[in-house]
Amino acid sequence: MVEKRLNLKDLESKYKNDETGAPAYDPKIMLKILLLAYTRGIISSRKIERLCNENIIFKALSADSKPDFTTIAWFVRSMERNIRGLFCDILLVCKEMDLIGGTIFAVDGCKISSNASKEWSGRFSDLEKKKTKLKAVLKNVMATHKQTDIHESRNRKEKKAQCDRIKRKIDKIDSFLKTNNPKAKTRHGERQSNITDNESAKMQTSHGMIQGYNGMAIVDNKHQVICAAHATGSGQEQKLFAPLITETKENMKKIKLGSGYLRGKKVIADTGLFSEDNATFLSKERIDGYIPDQYYRKRDPRFKTKDEHKPKKERLFTKDEFLFQSNRDIFICPNGKILKYYLGQTFGNTKGRVYKALLSDCKRCLLRKKCLRSETTRQRTLYVVEKYFDRNYSEEMKRKIDSSIGRRIYSLRMGIIEPVFGNIRASKGLDRFSLRTESKVNIQWLLFGMIHNIEKVKRYGRSLSFI
Repeated sequence: MVEKRLNLKDLESKYKNDETGAPAYDPKIMLKILLLAYTRGIISSRKIERLCNENIIFKALSADSKPDFTTIAWFVRSMERNIRGLFCDILLVCKEMDLIGGTIFAVDGCKISSNASKEWSGRFSDLEKKKTKLKAVLKNVMATHKQTDIHESRNRKEKKAQCDRIKRKIDKIDSFLKTNNPKAKTRHGERQSNITDNESAKMQTSHGMIQGYNGMAIVDNKHQVICAAHATGSGQEQKLFAPLITETKENMKKIKLGSGYLRGKKVIADTGLFSEDNATFLSKERIDGYIPDQYYRKRDPRFKTKDEHKPKKERLFTKDEFLFQSNRDIFICPNGKILKYYLGQTFGNTKGRVYKALLSDCKRCLLRKKCLRSETTRQRTLYVVEKYFDRNYSEEMKRKIDSSIGRRIYSLRMGIIEPVFGNIRASKGLDRFSLRTESKVNIQWLLFGMIHNIEKVKRYGRSLSFI
């Protein structure tokens, strides 16, 4: 595959060194040992260097050239402009071997830890507080050091080393705050920055909160070939859907299937990708999309009796139980308190008005449990729809997914894409990205995608003699 099918001309131009210096390492050799190491879950350049010196398979594959870890690390970083082309070269082989069915595709993301600690994350105000605390700790350590026996050299060395560590942490935070700006605000406030890798993000996973990247992928259903992949520092997947579909179209164009290859094809995604924008995008691209909303399971007739043995929750007051006074433009709640007009809002395909109760009224209200969703909810709000836009793509998607055909098609999603992530994470051992910044992490993610597709060629493809 590497020798005959991958186009390495751009990489080879960087490694020509015929006139001065030592002979350059062959990019084909570098890529071979890199792919072989990644198939075994080895992503550390130092460990790969050791294998090239000690393991007979790596020694044979590298022609006993023994590249050091800095050369291996630089080679990975240098692939930023070429990695997508190499990925498409392997995708072309999959297409020629008829491994791409081209009827149903599944989209999802896999959240993986980054080479950065979540302890170094926070808003700028949080980082300032952390720096202040470290200064107080440093002051306390230095005061304690003066009171101890200064003649004991061992104690003096330990205290000095401790002070140096704290000073380095303070300098690290101070340097970051001076050279960076706060991240853009969302409706929940300022997004958290990370001092070590500011392009990574805190993400909620089934195993808890991590500092990492979200590896997105779109997979064909025939043999689970990855058609496009991209890693990004965002836990929210809704805005990642359209760029991934666009990238898939470009990849299909490169392997001579045409940019309109996805038209009329079925694309399945999980609840996290449901939004009005994504439903609208699929309609405009003429793609037959299936994305359920968060209440999809509750509407499933097969789950009607799922809560019959659970403790019955007390029903909350609905909007119909609030009295509207048009002359004053207010709502009166069941306890006689007033909800005043707060602001106008556009939500999905609707435009309306938001009414809010006073914090003091809700705090002392005896009917809180019947009105507010949880104890942490501060006040009751009402959203009154004034206008629906011409077409509600979200509602159309809900009706499609609620149909018997829609539910059957959506049930295919897990069997298509989850085994791919299982292969990359469990079998290949990618439990943590070793590089920093989104561009470099994306190189690693695409390399693992290439390995996955090469395995599909080996297992399901015809004889490789033609390549």
